[in-house]
Amino acid sequence: MQNRITELFQTKHPIVQAGMIWASGWRLASAASNAGALGLIGAGSMYPEVLEEHIIKCKKATDKPFGVNVPMLYPDIDKIMKIIIDQGVKVVFTSAGNPKTWTSTLKENGITVVHVVSSVKFAMKAQDAGVDAVVAEGFEAGGHNGRDETTTFTLIPMVREQIDIPLIAAGGIATGSGMLAAMVLGADGVQVGSRFVASEEASSHIKFKEMVVDAREGDTMLTLKELAPVRLLKNKFFSDIQELYKKGPSTDELKSLLGRARAKRGMFEGDLEEGELEIGQISGLIHDIKPAAEIIKDMVNEFEEAKSRVKTL
Repeated sequence: MQNRITELFQTKHPIVQAGMIWASGWRLASAASNAGALGLIGAGSMYPEVLEEHIIKCKKATDKPFGVNVPMLYPDIDKIMKIIIDQGVKVVFTSAGNPKTWTSTLKENGITVVHVVSSVKFAMKAQDAGVDAVVAEGFEAGGHNGRDETTTFTLIPMVREQIDIPLIAAGGIATGSGMLAAMVLGADGVQVGSRFVASEEASSHIKFKEMVVDAREGDTMLTLKELAPVRLLKNKFFSDIQELYKKGPSTDELKSLLGRARAKRGMFEGDLEEGELEIGQISGLIHDIKPAAEIIKDMVNEFEEAKSRVKTL
């Protein structure tokens, strides 16, 4: 299938493997790219020297296009961007910041720039900043989300109505049927996160992967909106947050409970009680851990089957 997204990224399929903290290192990114999607290294959990190592290893593991996801709130953002440019990375997804800050610099160095947004307003600002495409992410997604809690299938057609550049849907998409639905609503492609967390190549801890597979409807919830809205699997840490909310906590009290490195503790080190376990609502539809290539193959096959079913309506 060829369209604006496959042309933009030079990939076989209009599928992007999301750049997620503690889950998407070079192994996952290269596996996704080798299978015809666009693999992304998640820089949000990496020191500059670690990111450089992952980029070098990814270039050795695939001759297909891959990219790096960069949260722009990163403290060493200048070093991160210099490494990306020096290493000749061709695609950068930016998030959590103003796209005007780095878009022109990246594009001057021949890099395709995509910005992640959670609202129509920010999609329009990203287009005005000159990005090549936008990821519109609904609040079903795992990790940090928009404060407006707009769902993916509400957000996509509203964004499509206002922008002309390629649009990638994200949040709550893990199947070919979901991919088709997003594209019917106006998306040119999809970004998939949670499904790839439960992949063999993901760097997330096996205990976390198994908890994702065991998750059912209602096992995730958006919380900590006073700090930065985040969707978490329910565990002891999540219960502690809810208990604190009963007391009407201040922002400082919430920050104190959150502490530091909880995401690493949970998703990377496998502490399922005290760790921060970021995953999307679609985890209730994920039932196994399999290779990234198989995930992509299944999505493409399901997409074609879904198209056939639609024709009978």
